[in-house]
Amino acid sequence: MGNLIWHEYARYVAITATVYTVWAGYFGLVYRKFFWDFVNGIRRNPGGIQPAKQDAFFIDIIVKVPLIPIFSIILGLVVLAFEYPAPFLKGKSAHRSLVVHVVLLFFQAFFAIMFYQGTNGAIWSLVAVGCYSRAMALGEVMKDAKDNKGRGGRA
Repeated sequence: MGNLIWHEYARYVAITATVYTVWAGYFGLVYRKFFWDFVNGIRRNPGGIQPAKQDAFFIDIIVKVPLIPIFSIILGLVVLAFEYPAPFLKGKSAHRSLVVHVVLLFFQAFFAIMFYQGTNGAIWSLVAVGCYSRAMALGEVMKDAKDNKGRGGRA
């Protein structure tokens, strides 16, 4: 068996997490819920949990005006353009830099963990960050896609 290429595995995990996060952002626009409302929340019967007063800022930017899901969608599309890669990014140094991928995925996880629908995408984004970090620790580098261009079946 061969060695695991960590940055390729991280790329597949990141694409899956990003697509999930983009869809979660769309659902977050319709079904608005602040995920961390159970921390210091007031339990009502009937009615569930009422968020605490100190969570008012998060309620404003997630429930009243869905800025966090919108930022999550936009950032997810940017991450998807880097991971897939988009034709205008292919072969650029920013696309080959694993650090750029780690930073974008970390911010994606930060925004996605704030609203209820984005928690799974945030967890898998952090898994992809860990895999990219492992690839950097092992000294892996992305090969330039232009090297394989035009070689037919020998690529």
